Amino acid sequence: MGTLILLRHGQSQWNLENRFTGWSDVPLTERGENDAVSCAKVLRSYHFDRAFTSRLIRANRTLDVILKELRQTKIPVDYDSALNERFYGDLQGLNKAETVQKYGVDKVQQWRRSFSVQPPNGESHEDCERRTKPYFLQYILPFVVKGETVLVAAHGNSLRPMIRYLEHLEPEAAASLEIGLCTPYIYMFEGDKLAKREVLEVPGIVTKGASLTETKVSEGRV
Repeated sequence: MGTLILLRHGQSQWNLENRFTGWSDVPLTERGENDAVSCAKVLRSYHFDRAFTSRLIRANRTLDVILKELRQTKIPVDYDSALNERFYGDLQGLNKAETVQKYGVDKVQQWRRSFSVQPPNGESHEDCERRTKPYFLQYILPFVVKGETVLVAAHGNSLRPMIRYLEHLEPEAAASLEIGLCTPYIYMFEGDKLAKREVLEVPGIVTKGASLTETKVSEGRV
């Protein structure tokens, strides 16, 4: 039986500051580091054969912390920009709440959660899927089908195409899916057939992924 574990990175500094991050290479906060440690504790029963991650430090560091805690730092790790977060274009670095005040909540939600609408000079979910899904199908899923246990540490928007494929979601449903920080999404395969899906609860971390207001950020919804 092969096992695939999909994991969004821990809290980054711009998550904390409620900014659109995209390809900006922003580090984890102290809480993000601690949440990665907590996540490792619920993954202690897994021995990974290999791991995949993006070329952005917040995902890399999340993976590093988890593998160190599990004492599995010797496994092969592939780094690829195909797994990078969605490119947010002109929105990168902007505060989400201030952007809502400027453009309105409907327009910002459309940029963030519509499948095909691009933010100004950025990628839509559909654009992101065009680079992420082929990489997943060619380089990640075959190892799982062979019976390996594989960990993917990436980003909410680069994980959505994988979850959409695995769970047969409609485009808009996938685009609006909330993926928790440091929350393992586990998919178990019997050969090439998905046999079981589970989302592990990690005690002590906040699992909401998105926010539009400073109030939600203060409550930990990043």
